[in-house]
Amino acid sequence: MSATATDSVTASPIGERLRIAWLAYRGNPNSGGQGVYTRYVTKELVDMGHEVTVFGGPPYPNLDERVPLVKIASLDLYRQPDPFRVPKLAEFTSSIDALEFALMCTAGFPEPLTFSLRARKALADRRADFDIVHDNQCLGQGLLGMLADGWPLVATLHHPITVDRDLELAHARTPWRKMTFRRWYGFLRMQARVARQLPRIITVSQSSRADSAEQMGLDADRIAVVPVGVDHLRFRPLPHIERVPGRLMTTASADVPLKGLVPLLEALAKVRTERHAELVVVGMPRPQTRVGETISRLGLAGAVRFLSGVSDERIVEEYAKAEVAVVPSLYEGFSLPAVEAMACGVPPIAVNAFGPAEIIESGRT
Repeated sequence: MSATATDSVTASPIGERLRIAWLAYRGNPNSGGQGVYTRYVTKELVDMGHEVTVFGGPPYPNLDERVPLVKIASLDLYRQPDPFRVPKLAEFTSSIDALEFALMCTAGFPEPLTFSLRARKALADRRADFDIVHDNQCLGQGLLGMLADGWPLVATLHHPITVDRDLELAHARTPWRKMTFRRWYGFLRMQARVARQLPRIITVSQSSRADSAEQMGLDADRIAVVPVGVDHLRFRPLPHIERVPGRLMTTASADVPLKGLVPLLEALAKVRTERHAELVVVGMPRPQTRVGETISRLGLAGAVRFLSGVSDERIVEEYAKAEVAVVPSLYEGFSLPAVEAMACGVPPIAVNAFGPAEIIESGRT
């Protein structure tokens, strides 16, 4: 912990009830590392007797009824159905708003920075209300301000986003596209700089620990591994539901090259030359992307079905109908869908590397 924090703060002893301010710069309810992780972990922390308040940016997470949400409003420049929108003049109420819009206009991604600055302001007069701040991979400059303000602070780093950037660049089709991706991922320099100054970091696998240390220049001794779990009472086998022959299932929380949906579609087309196979995708592709193009090119329109905004119970039912769950990601720090599938009694298929290799035992799980 930083000298400032230890000099001015007495943390609660281990075993005592903690009052936790949880920061979620994006709380997308359908994204594993954002809203899903926030919902699962904050619920379990409350079950353990702690008090958790989520300070979240849009899209806001769906939380357990015992976990209050403090909405950190922003310009919400990437909201659907009008991403990259131009706000009305009346929406600008602070210098942070102006900074957010300016960064978007120059092809940058402002949310990690601007959320962290707003969160610092939201916590400024609440030092007596919380014992610790937990950041969920925002890693914005405002966190260093929180340390200077005397807050004990820990952050979760699911995996280094440098991996996402490198894959996006590798799949970019034009020099202009590559240039815009480099600018978009410019926030990574800030995240690495901030992460190197945090007293403790949590990550989800030994693979993520090693990659974060190597790619972000972090001290591995300050990174603790806490694997992700699922609620086994919710994600469970449903023996009364019959498997659908040839049914594959996957979860795609984002339509980006990292998630490997295009290679999965190409593999599905190859399998269908030999036997019946169909695919259910929990998620929704973006308009005019390679996913839609690939489905059309390979004649898979009748073999692929997308589900979006469905409940956990519906997802469990879909697992019960599937013969196999596929995790096609080219890289995963952990893979929550693989654990969900195993909890539901469905064998997962994933790359034998990175996070999945730590949780899937070939031939057994």
